[in-house]
Amino acid sequence: MAIEVNNESGQPLDEHALLDIARYALARMRIHPLSELSVIAVDAAAMERLHLQWMDLPGPTDVMSFPMDELRPPAKEDEEPVQGLLGDIVLCPEVATEQGRAAPTRHSMDTELQLLTVHGVLHLLGYDHEEPGERAEMFGLQQAIVDGWRAERGLSGPSPAPTLT
Repeated sequence: MAIEVNNESGQPLDEHALLDIARYALARMRIHPLSELSVIAVDAAAMERLHLQWMDLPGPTDVMSFPMDELRPPAKEDEEPVQGLLGDIVLCPEVATEQGRAAPTRHSMDTELQLLTVHGVLHLLGYDHEEPGERAEMFGLQQAIVDGWRAERGLSGPSPAPTLT
């Protein structure tokens, strides 16, 4: 996977963990190993501008996804994945910090950003959470990916529950 992580937020981040969980999520979803992804962390003001421009919603949000080639996971086990540009995931550490503090598991900004990275990957792959059935599928898959990644790395403590609305 060609994954680029750019921190333009002005806050220190565990960029290695973001790269690692993105790579894990894409491998788990069977995305072509030569596909490309960009993860960008921005400050609240930049995220608010993007949120207003693209969603017509005020205020900063936690994560936004901007798909390029609209890649999808292979439908069948023996189907070969297609190579392409996945797109961009934009994260806002300031919002992630607030969400981590408010979550039932009260976790760190970095833990929340890891969860949001997986969430962004799933959006790039066509998953959504507008309808209850879609929400159950997407959040179940998101939790399974985060739990699998944490287990493989021997990370202890409660796994972060989705804090997205």
